[in-house]
Amino acid sequence: MKTKHALIAMLLAFGLALSGCSNSAPAKNDQSETSEDPAKKSEGVMTYQEYMDADVDSEVVIETYVQNKQSWWEDKASLYTQDPDGAYFIYNAECSQDLYDKLKEGTKIKVTGYKTEWSGEIEVAEGAKIEILEGNYIAPVTNVTDLLGNEEKLLKHQNQYVEFKDMTIEPIGDDNAAYLYNYDGSGEEGDDLYFNASKDGKTYNFVVESYLTDKDSDVYKAVKELKVGDTVDMEGYLYWYEGPNPHIIKVSVK
Repeated sequence: MKTKHALIAMLLAFGLALSGCSNSAPAKNDQSETSEDPAKKSEGVMTYQEYMDADVDSEVVIETYVQNKQSWWEDKASLYTQDPDGAYFIYNAECSQDLYDKLKEGTKIKVTGYKTEWSGEIEVAEGAKIEILEGNYIAPVTNVTDLLGNEEKLLKHQNQYVEFKDMTIEPIGDDNAAYLYNYDGSGEEGDDLYFNASKDGKTYNFVVESYLTDKDSDVYKAVKELKVGDTVDMEGYLYWYEGPNPHIIKVSVK
């Protein structure tokens, strides 16, 4: 019996020694070995600047990363995408339900289509083709509060994930409400929410895009609780329609 116990003790000690050696070795950094520069482009793919410099209606080929999905309908998807150099809005690209379900935040995609412009919004036109690639990138939020009122500078951040800090909710519409259903108040529950917020005495317009964040989303509910005079921080995508038209996805009352 003692011999058996001694043997077990010896084996345990040997195992602990091996364990100690294993724990002393440096951990392998899998991310550093598999990660790549998210700004790097494959052969034949445009940089962000080349995309912006391309003529309207010309063919474009880009690699970018899904940041959010606005909508899917009848095998067409609209996407907010971005790489480290800039953002690309993809409008009604060809996309099956199965492919759409695979487009998670950060997913790298190759998009082949045509560049278009609609009321100042630069985007990839309807009918583009999407291919999923290896890679992942989630864009950090960019504070553009100080650029409000300067469309030339704001335009450089078009479609990017941005934030606005310490904004004051201002009245909108004939009834001086905190928000409207649709831009003119003609809508109802479930439609887009429009609201005004000011900074340094100047007022700007913002929207909760119902295709992106519907009536059951946190931001939709939060905007409906706003009161004129509230101070808020906001995050969203710097969409463009006859000027800045930010699609807000988060509102925090301070």
